[in-house]
Amino acid sequence: MSHRTGRRDLVIYDANDPDAVCHTVKLNDEEADALAELLGAPRIVQRLNQLHQQVEGLVSVQLPIPAGSPYAGRPMGDARVRTRTSASIVAIVRGGQVFASPGPDFVFAVGDVVVVVGSEDSTSEVADILVNG
Repeated sequence: MSHRTGRRDLVIYDANDPDAVCHTVKLNDEEADALAELLGAPRIVQRLNQLHQQVEGLVSVQLPIPAGSPYAGRPMGDARVRTRTSASIVAIVRGGQVFASPGPDFVFAVGDVVVVVGSEDSTSEVADILVNG
């Protein structure tokens, strides 16, 4: 649970009564970030989605690197995403770990989730690049 004050709590409910709280654990920022990543919801993606709702025309998408991608096992810079589409790769999620602002030497792996920000058209072009080259 997030509070307006910025405090975050992990709330555990009674299995027999979903309206009854059994325990509440206060979390600091690092603990909240770690828990969010373990649950598969990296906070960076959440923040981008919030930004996307606030800025007209801006979208953020999560694109997996499929097994047949010509960029699997190759550095991100080889795809030249920014040059070819004007969209930006802002993060890579791999095995629950977030690599924010990856550089051109970051090597893509099958199963990576690439977080891309741009227009609908440019992010669609990135999806095509990652699948087809």
